[in-house]
Amino acid sequence: MATSTSPNDEETVRRDLAAVYRLVALHGWDDLIFTHISARVPGPEHHFLINPFGLRFDEVTASNLVKIDLDGQPVAETPYAVNPAGFVIHSALHMAREDAQCVIHLHTDDGVAVAAQEEGLLPLSQHAMMVADEVAYHDYEGIAFDLDERERLVADMGEKHLMLLRNHGTLAVGVSCPAAWLAIYFLERACTMQVRAQSTGARLTQPRQGVPQKVTDQSTSLFTGTAGAFTWPALLRKLDQLDPSYAN
Repeated sequence: MATSTSPNDEETVRRDLAAVYRLVALHGWDDLIFTHISARVPGPEHHFLINPFGLRFDEVTASNLVKIDLDGQPVAETPYAVNPAGFVIHSALHMAREDAQCVIHLHTDDGVAVAAQEEGLLPLSQHAMMVADEVAYHDYEGIAFDLDERERLVADMGEKHLMLLRNHGTLAVGVSCPAAWLAIYFLERACTMQVRAQSTGARLTQPRQGVPQKVTDQSTSLFTGTAGAFTWPALLRKLDQLDPSYAN
């Protein structure tokens, strides 16, 4: 069973990042072996942890995560491959923001569906209103191989914690793995609720003026790490019951 230690301990970061991969798989948000989730390794070396390229998300464990540098290259011997191109988006945010301790990028059906809509995320649900002010937008420029795109991505992200990558997917940054997970969870749920509401063909209602901002103001703990830290032990208990191998 996983135990809680200091969030500044590499062992804990490894466990938490592996847990995020397993949670993404559990929710059906993985995309075969594609997309990535990364976390900063505690210390001054600017090293990061990322999944071994070629493994399913439900095969990721704390010990098989690969430690890489800002160029996406392994910093120690590893039997696993790494996809440096997959780290382009992540490295941009890790470099630009000290609070980007964890970066999650997904290609979910509903996330892409909302990212493809001109108006983006709409205040159709409480979940959407909780995160709306933290959602940035970035236009699609092709598969993220171009290092020049990093500057534009960082500029579009600003100080926000969530992003809809137009025609591409969703993204979250957090002060920890638990914080990033909770942020992407609420964004993904909001996207699913929007797509389902739109699919009914019924006339949709939106809250009266001022309510979305009120809900946003009530939800700051989603991004400070407070709500994530409170929720995380319950999620680890769930994973421990289903398959505790993530922590190995």
